[in-house]
Amino acid sequence: MKRRTLLTGVTVAAAGVAVAAGGYTRLRGTDEPVVPDAPLGDERLEQRESRARGRTVDFYTAVPAGHGDGRGLPVCLVLHGASKTAADFPALGLGRFVTDSVRRGNAPFVLAGASGGRLSWRSWDDDDPQRMVHEEIPAWCAERGFATTSFAAWGWSMGGYGSLLLAQTFPGFVNTVAAFSPAVSPGDDVFAGAAALSKVPVGLWCGTGDGLLDDVRALEKKVPGATGTYAEGRHNFGYWSRCVPAAFDLVARGAS
Repeated sequence: MKRRTLLTGVTVAAAGVAVAAGGYTRLRGTDEPVVPDAPLGDERLEQRESRARGRTVDFYTAVPAGHGDGRGLPVCLVLHGASKTAADFPALGLGRFVTDSVRRGNAPFVLAGASGGRLSWRSWDDDDPQRMVHEEIPAWCAERGFATTSFAAWGWSMGGYGSLLLAQTFPGFVNTVAAFSPAVSPGDDVFAGAAALSKVPVGLWCGTGDGLLDDVRALEKKVPGATGTYAEGRHNFGYWSRCVPAAFDLVARGAS
């Protein structure tokens, strides 16, 4: 690890706070994402050497406020979309969302995610972000004392696809999947392996103005027991930020 930035108590200045209403802060940006008016706990952005990816990557963790360094807490893996990396997670307010989840009565859990490039969380030559998530992130979490017997997975767009594929590829590794507008299409590996998700609670969210809507609806029909939620919104964090509380409710049920 070359450097570590401790972000506890840092404001989300880069996002441009505008107004607060209804317990959430509205941010200036595309379609106005929202962030809970909840405090940060132990939120960190570190750099780690990933052998699976053959490079240094940003590694992000967030513990809900009031739960110290998160020792003993279960982990929700965060898989980003193509336009973000782990370095963007603090500005998206992820540390505040995980505190908000506990304040709403859910069992506590930790968020952990690393930068996976734009490879749809699959291997390409010597760069294997999926192996990083399956092998290296659990080891990094264990070093911090987090519980690592099983994981939830949450991702959006490319990361939603990657979360579903992760659960299919490694049965028993993932206990819950929350996927926002997963970048799926009929005939891809996620559709082909849909039956492998029969024992994993899967939540799917997609905006009605999202070009992926039809494919996500089709996937819901293919995945046994999947639950789909569809509301006004497009393919951006303006919509996804409004879905995080419900997704964290699902994740917490798997963690309790």
